[in-house]
Amino acid sequence: MTTPERLAGCVLAGAIGDAWGSGFENLPKGPDPTTFYLQPPPTRRPVWQLTDDTQLTLVTLEALCQGPRLAPATLANHLVAAYAQGRLTGLGASTLKALRELQAGGHWSRVGREGEYGAGNGAAMRIAPFAFWPEYDRAELHDFCHITHRHVDAYVGALAVVLALRAVLSKQWTGPESLLDLLVPQLPDTRLRDRLLEIQALPGSPAIADVARLGTSGYVVDSVPFALFCAAQVPRLGLSQTFAAIIAAGGDTDTNASLAGQIAGALLGPHHLPPELLQKLARVDGYAWVNNVLQIAQQHVV
Repeated sequence: MTTPERLAGCVLAGAIGDAWGSGFENLPKGPDPTTFYLQPPPTRRPVWQLTDDTQLTLVTLEALCQGPRLAPATLANHLVAAYAQGRLTGLGASTLKALRELQAGGHWSRVGREGEYGAGNGAAMRIAPFAFWPEYDRAELHDFCHITHRHVDAYVGALAVVLALRAVLSKQWTGPESLLDLLVPQLPDTRLRDRLLEIQALPGSPAIADVARLGTSGYVVDSVPFALFCAAQVPRLGLSQTFAAIIAAGGDTDTNASLAGQIAGALLGPHHLPPELLQKLARVDGYAWVNNVLQIAQQHVV
């Protein structure tokens, strides 16, 4: 499979996970049996829609395709332009803070959120395209994350996503191998790495629901390890069943499904994604942007 095909699989499966998961994020699971209702509570049907998980990934791809070599300030300018044009929806608090301060003239290296509030998954959700440009090293990845998130776990979460995708591209991970075993030795000693070790230590052959008990929130220590574990289940369960299990686990459903989809989609390629999911994605508002960016980006990767 060619690198452009793997890029297409990554973006399309990530967008499917985002769109599917977004309809279930914060969706009530039904009436509380311990509560008396004068009237039945209103129900909300899940609707597929693309959110910042896909939108930020597309902006990153657009910036990478501008060439010749992307600098953090240039990516920051692309992100601010997309925000000003109204192309970004559902932004997390840390990313929104950074973009507003960039608009006001802040420097890219100073606007990202620090402390525990900077340990969200906003950097990890948009970092995937860098995996397909091997010339970008860890120090540069750190700076690209730093634009919005200045916490070490936010960077390590993004690094883990890139390393997982590069393991696919180098054929180190073809499905049967343990993805976590490949990643853990390459990551710094952080809470995120500790969570991966915790998953590895679970007895037997844990299911997605078992790992979900450790956390599925937007905290990067919850979301990225959970997504990595779920991506590794796709060769056994298939993409649709894996997405369904991720969404049933609750939490940050769109980001968790999008991250798992990006990694699994790169492994599967576009021709092995479920046709019914691709057809549903094609009907979602914003799909034309996905398709247009992919056509350009596939000409820039080897």
